[in-house]
Amino acid sequence: MKMTGANIVIQCLLEQGVDTVFGYPGGTILNVYDALYDYRDRIRHIRTAHEQGASHAADGYARSTGKVGVCFATSGPGATNLVTGIATAYMDSSPVVFITCNVGQPFIGKDSFQECDITGVAMPITKTTYLVHHADELADIFREAFAIARSGRPGPVLIDILKNATAEEAEYEPLDRKLHHTAGRLGSLIARASHDLRAPEPDLGDIDKLVEMIDAAEKPLLICGGGVVRSRAHVEFEEFANRIDAPVAITVMGGGGFRGRNPLTTGMIGMHGSQASNMAVDNCDLLIAFGCRFSDRVALDPESFAAQAKIVHIDIDRSEINKNVQTAHHIIGDAKRVLELLNERVAQKDHSPWKEFVFSFPTETEYTFASDTLNPKQISDIVARLCPQDTIVATDVGQHQMWAIQHFHYDYPGQLLTSGGFGTMGFGLGAAIGAKVSHPDKTVLQITGDGCFRMNCHELATVAYYDLPIITILFDNRTLGMVRQWQTLIYDHRYCETDIAKEPDYVKLAEAYGLSGRRVSTAGDFEDALKEALSCGHGYVIDCVIDTDEMVKPMVSGGSHITQFLLLS
Repeated sequence: MKMTGANIVIQCLLEQGVDTVFGYPGGTILNVYDALYDYRDRIRHIRTAHEQGASHAADGYARSTGKVGVCFATSGPGATNLVTGIATAYMDSSPVVFITCNVGQPFIGKDSFQECDITGVAMPITKTTYLVHHADELADIFREAFAIARSGRPGPVLIDILKNATAEEAEYEPLDRKLHHTAGRLGSLIARASHDLRAPEPDLGDIDKLVEMIDAAEKPLLICGGGVVRSRAHVEFEEFANRIDAPVAITVMGGGGFRGRNPLTTGMIGMHGSQASNMAVDNCDLLIAFGCRFSDRVALDPESFAAQAKIVHIDIDRSEINKNVQTAHHIIGDAKRVLELLNERVAQKDHSPWKEFVFSFPTETEYTFASDTLNPKQISDIVARLCPQDTIVATDVGQHQMWAIQHFHYDYPGQLLTSGGFGTMGFGLGAAIGAKVSHPDKTVLQITGDGCFRMNCHELATVAYYDLPIITILFDNRTLGMVRQWQTLIYDHRYCETDIAKEPDYVKLAEAYGLSGRRVSTAGDFEDALKEALSCGHGYVIDCVIDTDEMVKPMVSGGSHITQFLLLS
């Protein structure tokens, strides 16, 4: 059947099972929005206050559901406002298809109004980009783009469509998604071995070798990385950990890949990792890392990292192997499939003496509570007691992020939404919007700091407009906390441009958007505010006053040995 390119775009989204799109309209993409008008009952569009908010919302939707997120934007500044969100999704392997429209073919290359080579800009931070010149290219490109975004190591893809391609007509034939691998451009791509999108099947010889290494180990340690979360392998991973009876350290991106309440959990690993996690890494004889990049926040000093251990790396992306640390063995494959094969082969183990050593060190920082102050541990304890266990938490980046990961316990993939690789301030509220839209029956919290919140608080307009009962818990220390912490410990208390003077009244800000808020400074006041927020049925901002010099503990400085704690308590 013949239809406009704009209608083909909508049909392709329906073909992919898309039910929600986040975006912001503009001139060059108006044909697509006009086509979307007729499908409002099948595709819900969430218009955010800013395109960056839309990019993070689509990312949050993808992370919390495991499906591909979709984001619309117009040309020029609309497209470039997506760049931070694209890079955030790329660094954390989140599958999002970003769809922009550009000026028409006659205006390309002429510095036309709002013209931008967004495919060139986005190329280093996407799995691939497309520039669509004609309507008859759209169907195959969309099918290929979604397959690439979700396949192998997931990640973002950008499709930029010239405006004339959305207006002209072309033939469109519906194609069941199950048949995409046999047809058109996508079929040709998959047929080429060098561009095969399927996850590689793990080599059974490599699996058997790891089983032998496990049998010989006396002090094994597991690292749960983001790959466990992305492949939704949490059930298989927990079975494996219990079977080999090994402590489990969790990376920032691994939150939700292993239950935080499992007795084998040692807590976070790395720069702000627990003493138990970091001491275990330094003393284990076999380290098995699933879907972990060994970034500079985990393997702070690669030469001394797990120096007594044989390191085994399981990852879907061959390029990650031996990139940051040298391994004794590796397995290429999807974490879920590798774990299935291991669980069929590994016998039950008992490593009680090793566990006794590891858990002689604390898995969380201990605080001394004072009745007249509010600290991060009190906040997390109250949240854990009052909020449902399946509450979704979206964070921004900084001290509050580390506290949320250290002290909250995540039980399933997509429960923690955080920018781990790119460290994007302003990510949290957009991500929370994406999560709440996709999980209307779950409690969704945004955990943020005052520095981060000022970067994305305009998305309270989106929270209010769509009546999303998202609770924002704001750690208000009147400073850029993590930067100040470094200035305190490393830069001899030279506080340059970190203190935030003349802060807005965040309660009045919430009220200006038609939401509710409360400023609290004691544990009792916070508990009352959270109860009110949970019952009010609309967006709520809790402004939590904490000490300016409150620090994230422990801390190991970058480049140091993982047990060389700069700060413990």
